[in-house]
Amino acid sequence: MKVPLALAAILCSAAVFAQSAPKQPTVGDKPQVQVKLRKPAPAKPLSIAARLEACLDIDDGTKARLDCYDTVVKPEPKEKAPAAARVVDCRFAKEQDARLACFNGFVETMPKLAN
Repeated sequence: MKVPLALAAILCSAAVFAQSAPKQPTVGDKPQVQVKLRKPAPAKPLSIAARLEACLDIDDGTKARLDCYDTVVKPEPKEKAPAAARVVDCRFAKEQDARLACFNGFVETMPKLAN
């Protein structure tokens, strides 16, 4: 009775040791190293002029181009819009066609930006 009990104790203890925490994988005698990827550098924000110029790729006279301009310069319609001296003054035009024509007038005449 003692021999089977001793044999069972030895087998159970061997099973416990086999289930212990796994060892770190090694290459030769040195542990493997996990390399973490770096996060890419954040993209440099584009200037207002570059973002407005990108809107020129959209078909002229379309709502999509006006929406593109409006994302760059938020519209703030006024009853009596002042004369547009700067491109940001186009946001005051109440009518969509007038606002689109104002933006087109400024963006198409500005010098092309170097990429």
